[in-house]
Amino acid sequence: MYKLLKWFAVCTSIVMLFVLIGGALVTKTDSGMGCGRSWPLCHGELIPSTIDFALIVELSHRIVSGIAAIMVLVLAVWSWRVIGHKRETKFLAILAFVVLLLQALIGAAAVIWSQSSAVLALHFGISLVSFASVFLLTLLIFEADKRFDAESLIIDRRMSFHIIGIITYCYLVVYSGALVRHVGASLACPSWPACTRNGLGIPTQMHEWIQMGHRAAAGLIVVWIIYVAILAFKKYKHQPVIYKGWLISASLVLLQATTGALVVVTKLNIFISLLHALIISCLFGVLSYLLMLVSRNKINKHKIK
Repeated sequence: MYKLLKWFAVCTSIVMLFVLIGGALVTKTDSGMGCGRSWPLCHGELIPSTIDFALIVELSHRIVSGIAAIMVLVLAVWSWRVIGHKRETKFLAILAFVVLLLQALIGAAAVIWSQSSAVLALHFGISLVSFASVFLLTLLIFEADKRFDAESLIIDRRMSFHIIGIITYCYLVVYSGALVRHVGASLACPSWPACTRNGLGIPTQMHEWIQMGHRAAAGLIVVWIIYVAILAFKKYKHQPVIYKGWLISASLVLLQATTGALVVVTKLNIFISLLHALIISCLFGVLSYLLMLVSRNKINKHKIK
C-alpha cells in the first residue's frame, strides 16, 4: 500500500511542479490571452479551430492544471485513509485541494475579467502554497513508511525563529519577483548587480525601483539562509533532517541567485527563466517542511517532560 501511494505522491508532486512552470511559461511568453476571454473553453470552442503558439501554451497549462486537480484530489483522499493517523495529514489533504481550486479560480478570473499586476503576482504565490502542501503530504507518506525519522526532533527557540522568519520573508521575495514579471520590469535594469541604465548606478524610475527592490530582497535571503545553514551544521549534527534540510536550502538559494543574475545577463532566456521559477518552488517546499517540523516542536518537548 505504501509503495504504490509513495509513487503516486511523487508523481503528483512532479505534476504540480509542471503546473508552476507552466504558469511561469504563460507569463514569460505573454500567452495569458492565448484562448481569449474564454474559460474553460478556448475562444468559446472545445477544440480550437485556429491554433497559434500562445494558444498552445495557455491550453497546455489548463490541461496540466486539470490533470493536477484530479491527482491532488485522489492523493488527498488516499492519504487521509492510509496515513490519517499522522497529525498533519488531514489538514494538508484539505489545504492541497482547496488551494489548487483557488489557484484555478484566480487564473480563470484573470482570463475573463483581467486583473491588476499586483493581483496577478499573487497567483504564483498561491501556486507555491499548493505545491508545498502536496510536497509535504508526500514527505509524510515517506515518514509513515519509516524512510526517515522526523517525529522526535527538538528545535530550539532561536532556530524556530529563523525558520518562521525565513519562510515568511521568502514568500514576500517570491511576490516581489512575480511583481517584477507582471509589471514588465524584468529588464528595467539590464545590468547586474547594479542598475546602470542611467549611468548613476541607482534607480530613478518605478520599474527600476521594483527590479532593484527584488534584487536587494533576494540578496538578504541568500545571506540569511547561508547563516542559518552554518548554524544548523554546528548545532544540529545529531538531527540530520534539520541540518540536511538547511544544506539543501543553502544550495538552492545560491542556485536561485545565480539563475536570477543569468536571467538579466541573458536578456530573459526562457530556459533560465523557467529554471529560476523551478528552483524557488523547490526551496519553498523544503522551507515548508522545516516549518512543519517547528509545528511539532511543542508536542515533542511536552513528551520529553
